[in-house]
Amino acid sequence: MTLFPPGVADEAALLADVTEHDVRLVRFVWCDPVGIIHAKSIPAERLAGKARSGLGLSLAQNALDIYEHLVDVDGLTPVGEIRLVPDLSTYTRLPWRHGRTATLLVDQRALDLSPWDCCPRTFARRMICAALAEGLVIRAAFENEFYLAERTADGITPYGNGPCYSTAGLDRTADVMEDVVEALGTQGLVAEMWINEYGVGQQEISIRYSDGIASADQQLRFRDTVRGVVQSHGLLAVFGPKPWPDQIGSGMHVHLSLWDPPAESNLMYDRDREGGLSLLGEQFLAGVLEHLPALVSITCPSYLSYARLAPAMWAGALIAWGFDNREAPLRIASAFAGQEEQSTNAEIKACDASANPHLVLGALIAAGLDGLQRGLRLPEPARVDPARLTGDDAARAGVRPLPATQGEALDLLERDEVLMGAMGDLLSRTHLALRRSEFARSLALGEAAVRARTADIY
Repeated sequence: MTLFPPGVADEAALLADVTEHDVRLVRFVWCDPVGIIHAKSIPAERLAGKARSGLGLSLAQNALDIYEHLVDVDGLTPVGEIRLVPDLSTYTRLPWRHGRTATLLVDQRALDLSPWDCCPRTFARRMICAALAEGLVIRAAFENEFYLAERTADGITPYGNGPCYSTAGLDRTADVMEDVVEALGTQGLVAEMWINEYGVGQQEISIRYSDGIASADQQLRFRDTVRGVVQSHGLLAVFGPKPWPDQIGSGMHVHLSLWDPPAESNLMYDRDREGGLSLLGEQFLAGVLEHLPALVSITCPSYLSYARLAPAMWAGALIAWGFDNREAPLRIASAFAGQEEQSTNAEIKACDASANPHLVLGALIAAGLDGLQRGLRLPEPARVDPARLTGDDAARAGVRPLPATQGEALDLLERDEVLMGAMGDLLSRTHLALRRSEFARSLALGEAAVRARTADIY
């Protein structure tokens, strides 16, 4: 197996790898506030010096909504530039481009190379540092559902069907999916599981967790790899939350745990408490649950996200939490026997791939830290489908609806001082403006047109 491992030590090592492996083009890659992955590609011979100075980008590039409409955001005009400065630790050669093209994930920086307030990756790093200041290392993994699809006379349609979790379903898509899994592995992205899911042609891949910013970085590389490999087979990978009205939606579930680096211990685990969930873990997750009505404007940020958040869809349509309750948006996953401490983690199910993963990670940490600082506690766990709880039982479990529309969620975010303050003025204003523009245009266009657009971009 040819390996395309990520990471180099410095600019000299970067240039040496480019020369040794005959890399022709290098992409500077970032994800914008509405979750679209972008890149600028330069010939490899122009790379010298760019590792430090970066590439220029118009301020206005971050003010485009999903319809590529330039939204009026104060501070993001066509006048002025920022710099795309690469993080050399993210360097990798692309197997579906035969290693002749490489990528570098970038930070968006001001002209003087200081951190820029509208960079989602910088926001995530800032929240990771805030957690470190509390003695917490964040470990996370993004678990993706997506559809294989093809372009036909009837539009974009699902490809390759089989009974859920079946060997038949695996075989019908094996030619493309085995190449996907291999391409992930050659870049150091460990696929822990691949299954065919409930939808026609729907797939799911779980990637091994990573520390801090690398977990969100992995999600960008994952999406790009799946798209690139699937496209090389003449097919499409569709990550949108609800591509077809008659098929189940796709999530981007976040698995998260809290670690003490000196002791290498999982601070979310306590063998003497129910489900192994520690008090510290409970307080962190209580913050996530309290802010969830506003958080979903970041984790489920697109118009069609709210078509996915429906009961009986394992998406978490009602605010609740539980031990292995797959209808709750916040689930404490069952630990593996003999590996209880290592495997205890929380899964945030109310999340999909129309989100920017750096925004997601940063916002979850901000909400969790608020829960820690305030000593919040979780309500009773939901021990059945939350939709079946009524009266006092529902009240004790804190069951209530999540926002029903993108617009409603954005209004709740604007009133959430913790999340708005964590994101900062420019990034929070940009997120609200872009997604509100999307909401208005989507209402005017209708769901069929929105589905066609989001199937192309996510």
